[in-house]
Amino acid sequence: MSDIFREVDEDIRHEKFRRLWDRLGVWVIILAVAIVAGTAGYRGWLYWQGQQSMKAGDAYIAAVRLAQEGKAEEAEAAFAAMGSATGGYPVLAKFRLAESLAASGKADEAVAAYDALAADSSVEAVLRGLAAVRAGYIALDTVDFAALKARLEPLTAENNSWRFAAREILAFAAWSAGDMDAATEYASQITEDAAAPREIGARVSILTKVIRGSQPSIADKGETN
Repeated sequence: MSDIFREVDEDIRHEKFRRLWDRLGVWVIILAVAIVAGTAGYRGWLYWQGQQSMKAGDAYIAAVRLAQEGKAEEAEAAFAAMGSATGGYPVLAKFRLAESLAASGKADEAVAAYDALAADSSVEAVLRGLAAVRAGYIALDTVDFAALKARLEPLTAENNSWRFAAREILAFAAWSAGDMDAATEYASQITEDAAAPREIGARVSILTKVIRGSQPSIADKGETN
């Protein structure tokens, strides 16, 4: 008797499954096909991305070689052509383009190239800061202290990774402009900070000595009076 009930239960289950399949079978097949197609498409996209990255890498290396060979104009054209490359190469190429322009004596164009990077919100913040600092170093010889201060003052904040470089530029700019108080202030913010990079600290220490040597001593002031 139990075998009969078991067979009836199996028949009922089979019938329910058949009805369910009749209603949803097509959708199950469509879903399965979609999963297979999606997986294949994703893998195809990854392969394409890999190929594009390899091409971009090859193009970047070729442009760097042109720069190393002294073919500045060809290198600059090659870097400029990488604006739509895959991955991080467009940003790298823009930095190298700006560097090449600066090395070629095209200061205004180099500053403009760095400024464009510094203003690009799609570029990581630390790289935007680097671009602003690089522009500041180049503009040091051509832009007055007030203009440089407007550019770099935001980078001098205590939590900014580029504060020491920005302060160094402003110290030298203030000194060049004859503003010894400002130059001394920016320099002291570097020399009195143990976290300051050694190279920057050494350069600013020399500047501090120059400033002190150029100012009359108290005894000299007394003799003048």
